[in-house]
Amino acid sequence: MRGLGGQPIFVMSEDAERQTGEDAQENNIAACKTVAKAVRTTLGPKGMDKMMVDSVGDLVVTNDGVTILEEMDIQHPAAKMMVEVAQTQEEEVGDGTTTAVVLAGELLKQAEDLLDQEIHPTVITRGYRMARQRSTEILDDISEEVSLADEDTLQKVAMTSMTGKSAEASRDYLAEIAVKAVRQVAEEKEDHILIDKDMVKVEKKEGGTIDETELVQGVILDKEKVHGGMPDSVEDANIALLNSPIEVKETETDAEINISDPSQMKNFVEQEEEQLKEMVEALDEAGANVVLCQKGIDDMAQHYLAKKGIFAIRRVSTSDLDNLAKATGANIVTSITDIDSDDLGNAGTVEERVIGGDSMTFINDCPEAKSVSILIRGGTEHVVDEIERAMEDAIGGVGSALRNGRVVGGGGATEVELAQELRDYADSVGGREQLAINAFADSLEVIPRTLAENAGFDPIDTLVDLRNKHDDGEVWAGLDVSSGKSEKLFDKGVVEPKQTKTQAVQSASESAEMILRIDDVISASGFDADDMGGGDDAGGPPGGPGSGMPGGMGGMM
Repeated sequence: MRGLGGQPIFVMSEDAERQTGEDAQENNIAACKTVAKAVRTTLGPKGMDKMMVDSVGDLVVTNDGVTILEEMDIQHPAAKMMVEVAQTQEEEVGDGTTTAVVLAGELLKQAEDLLDQEIHPTVITRGYRMARQRSTEILDDISEEVSLADEDTLQKVAMTSMTGKSAEASRDYLAEIAVKAVRQVAEEKEDHILIDKDMVKVEKKEGGTIDETELVQGVILDKEKVHGGMPDSVEDANIALLNSPIEVKETETDAEINISDPSQMKNFVEQEEEQLKEMVEALDEAGANVVLCQKGIDDMAQHYLAKKGIFAIRRVSTSDLDNLAKATGANIVTSITDIDSDDLGNAGTVEERVIGGDSMTFINDCPEAKSVSILIRGGTEHVVDEIERAMEDAIGGVGSALRNGRVVGGGGATEVELAQELRDYADSVGGREQLAINAFADSLEVIPRTLAENAGFDPIDTLVDLRNKHDDGEVWAGLDVSSGKSEKLFDKGVVEPKQTKTQAVQSASESAEMILRIDDVISASGFDADDMGGGDDAGGPPGGPGSGMPGGMGGMM
């Protein structure tokens, strides 16, 4: 930029990079399409897995959308927004991350065609916003109710969430565990159900088989007792939860003790031992036979606890202590000397077991436990990790269905029905916005198309068949990926929470609208210009210059 007298005026650093207008839009859209393309092949029961290798050689094998995107070292600023779509979906619902990202990529692809027709981005975003709002209304109309008593429907939701993952072979058993866990921690209020997913603790140990996965009506601690002389198990446990140490308290100010006689030293040690003994006596008198301490337990205190036959664990995390309070009904005590029997919680058994070569403690059979644990087993570390992700998806899906109280059909049925309704809605909307609404409807059909592609069926034939079924009033007609036929999958157990679809549509649409409104990308000095490329859709190979992904990751997509 030149000022008076032809002298240049530098508004930005000379090293700053800038892209404007169509170049910026094309670049951003291309980057987002690349990210969507990377996860698209993982969608559905027949989706493939990705192997992610980081810079130190650690690998993750998964088809979980949010895990893939978080493991990819994405640098492109617009592509990072796609990662946020998946993360928001994961936090709000717990499942449907791949659907949300694929839908966002398709919305941008359809928008690119409209931009080529000289339709302004503001018009497109306005049309997308109208379609999003109408989609929410349609979902409310077509969804069906589910309640805490509908155990069969909830199990179908859990099984649908697990389909396509390593856990699929044992999904009936695992889905039953997930539903029992969520129903155990669910709290019914006047007109809604509260579910705190943190109250379902998931522990994992490699070794054994998937069928050895178990639900514990209480809490599993990946810890062992502090003293070999303590009992291995305690029946009818009275549990004390402490967030203070069983140690001699140090002075808060610096102090120096001068000992001039050996007897003084002996008295000093005896006094410390007496203090520890008093603490253990207080616990024993309160009736505690299990002590779970957030902080340390002195060696001498361990000895006294073992002599009393008290089972004790130290260094229990704050979150575990909170879960234990919910599970056992115990109060978390700060002052040991003030503890009484009313502060204690109860459990049927507390036992130490060796699982996968490590000692773990099971606090089990808690009466009316509002906190439960699931121990996941599997042959290898990678199998256990993937089963854990599947279980978390199932817990999230069941919890979402109960919180929202509504479910919809899977297999692309919901998306095709939304697309049909939106096209009817577009006809009633004047102006160019109807083109954007129709583009939104076309974008929704990327889900059944992708399901067909990943299952090895012709996507065009599949989509035509689905549209015909929905035209005939079959709202829940979806793609059976085993036969390739359009069937009423809702009755066959392919059921998803309504919130999964609502959140996917909203977050994908909002992200696409935000990206479309960007017409100027300014990168500060020091930002690698190569990272502003658009991936293989922009003309470069995945993982190559401009992909926004490291070579090791992008090259595997």
